[in-house]
Amino acid sequence: MIPPDTHLRIGSLLFDGLDQIDLTGPFEVLSRIPNATYRLYGKTIEPVRDLHGLRLTPDAALADAPQLDVLHVPGGFGQEALMEDEDLLAWISEQAAGAHSVFSVCTGALLCGAAGLLKGRRATTHWASFHLLPYFGAIPVNERVVVDGNWVFAAGVTAGLTAPFAWRPSCAARRSPKPSSFTLPTLRSRHSTAVRRKRPHRQSWNARANR
Repeated sequence: MIPPDTHLRIGSLLFDGLDQIDLTGPFEVLSRIPNATYRLYGKTIEPVRDLHGLRLTPDAALADAPQLDVLHVPGGFGQEALMEDEDLLAWISEQAAGAHSVFSVCTGALLCGAAGLLKGRRATTHWASFHLLPYFGAIPVNERVVVDGNWVFAAGVTAGLTAPFAWRPSCAARRSPKPSSFTLPTLRSRHSTAVRRKRPHRQSWNARANR
C-alpha cells in the first residue's frame, strides 16, 4: 500500500479516436485524489480528437512521462490503430512494470494485451471485444469491473467512473481536506473485490481473431 503522505503520480494515455468517457469518467475520480498529480500523455504533445471529434490536449509526450504510480489506459475505436505500435506498447509495458496500480477501461484492455500484459490475468473489456481476451492469454471474466491483484479492469462507459472505487484500503485512506471532494481509498490493495454487475457496451476489434 502507498502511504497516504506519499505523493502519487497518475497518468492517462491519450490517443486519437479514444472514447472520451473512458478517459473523463475515471478522470472525475482520479483527479480528486489528495496529494496526487494527474496528467495526460500522448505520443506527441499535439491535440487529438475523440471518436466524436472532441479535441483533447496531452500535458506531455510519452517520452517525457515519469514513472507513474497509477497508469490508466482508456479504450475507443482508435485503439485498433495502435495494436502494433511498438513504441506505444513498449511504453505501456514499461510503465505497468513500475506502477503500483494499472487501470484499464473498455478496449484499453486489448492494448494491454498487445503489450503482453494480460497473460494469466483475470480481465474484462467491452462486450463486443470480450471474446478476444483469450487471444492475449487473459482469463475472461464477464463482470462490469474485475480486480486482479493491482490491476483493475472496467468494461467501459460508466464502469470507468465507478471502477476506481474497487480499490479498497488495506489500513488507511487518503482523505481530502475539502468536504465537497471525493474520499478515495489508497490505491494499493491487492485483495479488492470486483463490483458484481454486468453492463454491455460498444466496440470490437477483430484483426487478431482472424489470424
